[in-house]
Amino acid sequence: MEQILTTMEDRTILEKYTDSGQCAMTTYQVLPGVQLIYTEAHLQSVQIEERRKMSDQVFEISHCSEGRLECNVNGEFCYLSPGDLVIARANRISSASYFPLRHYHGVTVRIDLEETPGCLSCFLDDVTVQPRRIAEKFCSEKNAFIARENESFVHLFSELYSVPETIRKGYFKIKVLELMLFLSALDRTQDEFEVRSYTKNQVHLAKAVSGYLMKHMGERITLEMLSKHFHVSESHIKNTFKGVYGVSVGAYIRTQKMESASYMLEYTEKSILEIAGEHGFDNCSKFASAFRTVKGMAPLEYRNSRICNKSV
Repeated sequence: MEQILTTMEDRTILEKYTDSGQCAMTTYQVLPGVQLIYTEAHLQSVQIEERRKMSDQVFEISHCSEGRLECNVNGEFCYLSPGDLVIARANRISSASYFPLRHYHGVTVRIDLEETPGCLSCFLDDVTVQPRRIAEKFCSEKNAFIARENESFVHLFSELYSVPETIRKGYFKIKVLELMLFLSALDRTQDEFEVRSYTKNQVHLAKAVSGYLMKHMGERITLEMLSKHFHVSESHIKNTFKGVYGVSVGAYIRTQKMESASYMLEYTEKSILEIAGEHGFDNCSKFASAFRTVKGMAPLEYRNSRICNKSV
């Protein structure tokens, strides 16, 4: 794996590249002990080594904007869909970040209780934001807290994904305070971690099925074939796979073919006909139609758009 670390005046950017994709994490120091991290991943998994070194005094609030994120917290597995939020101690989260759909955009607020002030908002009347109380509220009794998308989360996080650069530094501070004020009043009974978690065996089966599908991307694979290969019932594969990946086996195959194809279009010089053939299409017309359905544009248009973006 290739790593590139770029340090700028107001941020650091860590880019990780593998043969199958890339991941970029952009980190802003918002307040003492408080970081805001944007993650854009287009690969299956990546190691976040710094989590291994973190103390129990660091916790993270992560929000999924696009794609899907696996939360492995002390061996319990749960999955974030767009709009979902999870809160957990950083050292309880696996250092191996896994993205079931090979596509993920999200933001994480990382707070070190040993470095951040006891109260972040004492200069504002009628606003009390105490990070330690929030950590104790959501991360003490259980491994993690997870909540589905709601209107409040949409309001809180949507603006973080389109911040004008001219006001970024101050705006981040305001949004972090707003988020933590909201969490201070959030009902703890909304926690869905336990009802949405999966066992290690269930996750292992789903990932084995995914690996098999990726190895046979050019073939037509049915649930019956998967059932015979893995020696479990079709319904068990169907339900477990949907729980981990958020989509049916058929939808997953279609999406992954196009994710793989889009990566080749951007990072290789293979012809569109070659790429189509490697993904089970016998002509460019059928491939272009399938690609447009998933990506919203034709393969050549997608390739040209990526070339233009890199030249800017």
